[in-house]
Amino acid sequence: MELKNKKVVVVGFARTGQALCDFLLERGVASITVSDKKPENQLAKVAEYKKKGVLFDCGGHQLDLFLSADLVVLSPGVPPLPEIIEAREKGVRVISEIELAYDFLQGRIIGITGSNGKSTTTTLIYQMLKNSELRVHLTGNIGRPLISFVRKSRPGDIIVTEISSFQLEFTEKFRTDIAVFLNISPNHLDWHKTFENYINAKKKLFEHQQPGDRTILNRDDRILWSWRREKRTELYAFSRKHQVPRGCYLKDSTIWLKLEEELPVIKTSDIKLRGVHNLENVMAAALASYLAGARLSAIRQTIKKFRGLEHRMEEVRTINGVLFVNDSKATTVAATIKAVGSYPRPIVLILGGRDKGGDFSPLRRALKNRVRKILLIGEAREKIKKALAGAFPIEEVSSFRELVERAYEAAQPGDVVLLAPACTSWDMFRDFEERGRVFKKEVNYLARKLKARKEKKG
Repeated sequence: MELKNKKVVVVGFARTGQALCDFLLERGVASITVSDKKPENQLAKVAEYKKKGVLFDCGGHQLDLFLSADLVVLSPGVPPLPEIIEAREKGVRVISEIELAYDFLQGRIIGITGSNGKSTTTTLIYQMLKNSELRVHLTGNIGRPLISFVRKSRPGDIIVTEISSFQLEFTEKFRTDIAVFLNISPNHLDWHKTFENYINAKKKLFEHQQPGDRTILNRDDRILWSWRREKRTELYAFSRKHQVPRGCYLKDSTIWLKLEEELPVIKTSDIKLRGVHNLENVMAAALASYLAGARLSAIRQTIKKFRGLEHRMEEVRTINGVLFVNDSKATTVAATIKAVGSYPRPIVLILGGRDKGGDFSPLRRALKNRVRKILLIGEAREKIKKALAGAFPIEEVSSFRELVERAYEAAQPGDVVLLAPACTSWDMFRDFEERGRVFKKEVNYLARKLKARKEKKG
């Protein structure tokens, strides 16, 4: 892609927007203008980038700015704004950050996408390859933006990247040498408007694959597995329920790889991650990393040592027999159902946040006989309450301190208090990480409070 003397508009000025500006400043573009809905005084590093020659048009998005551009590059999460769509319809090229990076990156790319489990699987693949002493980079939503690796990438590198539907929506030819599709369920419908649009965004990664590329599908996901009929690449599968002819599967409490021969990877009892969904993540990671050249011994040791990521089924602490679990990353109904299914004991479940346009009614059946009580917080609580009314005891709260205390009061020794909100955090927090850390802080505060009360009495 020729960028010299081009007028480029970068939409969004968080971490990816700044990385895009850094990249474009090195490429001799005619001008770089940042467009962001936030006013300048709410953005970091504006003065620094102004000194470098970057222009800013903030506090909204101007159609004239987009129409005057040669290229518009979107940060992840930027929605299909009417101004952007109109500019594209009038011939302005509009692409995502990963599409721009793709034209300049060297090395092989492993792309991981899905509704749930992307970060865990991406991290596992990266660590398996790193422990095999291969030159590998962790990029995308979980790491640094893909564009920031252009300068340091080399032909022998392996770039492991987590890819969202937002990023894929505005791609034209972005493809990966190995594409991993974990699962697909309704998600980000507030952004994509329909489930079909969301599926189509994810499917772009599949459709862009070329002969010689390798595609890994979840055999147990009905939608994903239906894509095999359109096979144009080397197709592999992973499954908890079926012995696939080529790929990775679960048999006799052991995970097996099957390519030229059948190879035992690891016993499920040696996996520290909780939940059947994490068995799927482990299988997908083992298969992808093995295809990329990881040693089986490194794959096995990585799985044994991996205890999960923060805010993903993270066991915070036990207070008087009640286990508190932080799964703040469970921002979809499907993720919440998987989290609840990971514990065979009664659960006090915390739901709520900002609605992503999903349907909460599937929780009625999935949570039956598993949940002792539901506590609701955030913007979506009325919608959730309406969907689950009469099926469970429900209580609404207004703060996380109150939330943790009420949950503890509702639980019995042996129960689990589970934060798996089925919503985003953006109504009360900057991101799911902040929400999870506040939850953990309040759990630890409660533990100290109860200890002090006990010591005072005794």
